[in-house]
Amino acid sequence: MIEETLKNLGPLRTLVGTWEGEKGEDVAPADERPGTAVSKFRERMTFEPIRPVDNHEQWLYGLRYSTVAHRLGEENPFHEEVGYWLWDPAEKQVLRCFSIPRGMTVTAGGTVEPEAKSFLITADVGSAIYGISSNRFLDREFKTIRFEMKVNILGADTFSYEEDTQLQVKGQPVLFHHTDKNTLSRVASRTGL
Repeated sequence: MIEETLKNLGPLRTLVGTWEGEKGEDVAPADERPGTAVSKFRERMTFEPIRPVDNHEQWLYGLRYSTVAHRLGEENPFHEEVGYWLWDPAEKQVLRCFSIPRGMTVTAGGTVEPEAKSFLITADVGSAIYGISSNRFLDREFKTIRFEMKVNILGADTFSYEEDTQLQVKGQPVLFHHTDKNTLSRVASRTGL
C-alpha cells in the first residue's frame, strides 16, 4: 500500500524523507507589544508516507509529517508542529493539515498541477474549507486571519518555503505579517519504506 502512495503523491512526491535547514528566519510579534522579533533558526522536518485514505469516492495520498525548530544557539525548540500533507489527484488539491502546541489547528490547501515544482496553499479564519481554529487567548490577543505558504522544490534533495501568517494583534490597527522561511536539504531518504 505504501508503494501505491509513493506513486500517487503528485507534487508531494519529492518531500518523502527527513530534511534539515539552518537558514531559517522567523519574524514574529515581540514579547513587548507593539514590537517585532526576528529569530534565525534551524529545523528538522520528517515526511513519512501513509496508506491511501478512502473517503468514499475521494482518494487521498499523503505524508505524515513533523517539524521541530530551534533558534540558533538554543537547545530547546521554539516551534513544533505535527500533521499531514495530502494530495487529492481528482481535485488537483494539495492540503496541509497541522496542529501546533499553542492550541491552534490549520487546514490549508490550493489547486496544484501534479508535476508542479512550486505551489501556494492558503487558509482563512472562518472558512469551512481551508480554515483556521485557535484557542480563546490566541483568538483574542493574536487572531490569525490568514495563512499562506509557498513551497519551491529546488531539486531532488532541496526545497524551500515561505509562510505568511497574518495576525490581528490586539490594540494594533493593521495586520502583523508573522513570516517564516527556510531552505532545507534531505538528510535521510524515504522513511517508512
